[in-house]
Amino acid sequence: MNRMVESAIVLVIVAVITLIGNSIGHNFGLLEALPGMAVLFGICLAGIAANRFVFSKLPPVLYIITFGMLVTLPGFPGSEQFAAWVSKVNFLALTTPILAYAGVGIGKDLDALKKTGWRIVVVSLFVMASTFVASAGIAHVVLKVLGEI
Repeated sequence: MNRMVESAIVLVIVAVITLIGNSIGHNFGLLEALPGMAVLFGICLAGIAANRFVFSKLPPVLYIITFGMLVTLPGFPGSEQFAAWVSKVNFLALTTPILAYAGVGIGKDLDALKKTGWRIVVVSLFVMASTFVASAGIAHVVLKVLGEI
């Protein structure tokens, strides 16, 4: 099966699970969160397509993040509407199916995970801490430049 089709199927499954979780645990209904999920789906699909057809040496997440930032930049046509739609999709509802998928992926390579041993825990802690500090630093600089803080 084509990689794009497989990715689209996985994205549809994640979108459906997210919409169900969003409607159960949060104040937004299925139909209210549907436009935001469609925007997220489109951004992800565009990022995967760009990875496949433009420059495949970069990870798809780089394209997805870039497209997501572009469509929500002030001055981009429809950015306010996109941001309003996506704000109806709760972050925790979005992470649940993604983490479940990651868990299944790791579970398939349990022997490889066992071989890495305790070192993977140390590396993971450093990666998470440095990602958090870098994200906070970037956010601080951007908010300072915008005059928000």
